[in-house]
Amino acid sequence: MGKNIRITAGSVVVDAELSDTDAASAIWVCYPFRPTATPRVMRYISKYPSKTRLRTGREVVELGDLGYWPPGNAFCLFFGPTPASDVTVIGKIKGDSTVLKSVSSGSSVLIEALS
Repeated sequence: MGKNIRITAGSVVVDAELSDTDAASAIWVCYPFRPTATPRVMRYISKYPSKTRLRTGREVVELGDLGYWPPGNAFCLFFGPTPASDVTVIGKIKGDSTVLKSVSSGSSVLIEALS
């Protein structure tokens, strides 16, 4: 079973589950962190372990997928159009990820481990 995280963005709160993969485990040790909200995707760019390689990369993802994007060394939450290049899917938002569309760019965001 994967590990659970909580994403709080402005007044929106969603829970997600990380998959049982090396890429997901690598980001687990980085919690908590505060990503930057952008119009199509929320992404955290900086301290993601750079040794993590793209595995089973996909250019098309589903709404609610969590991903690792190697070119930007970024953790991404997808709630809009799919990425421009391959990502490794490392988890999934539980429930309706489209509620994240209401979060304004620049809003306070916190992503933290639950278990």
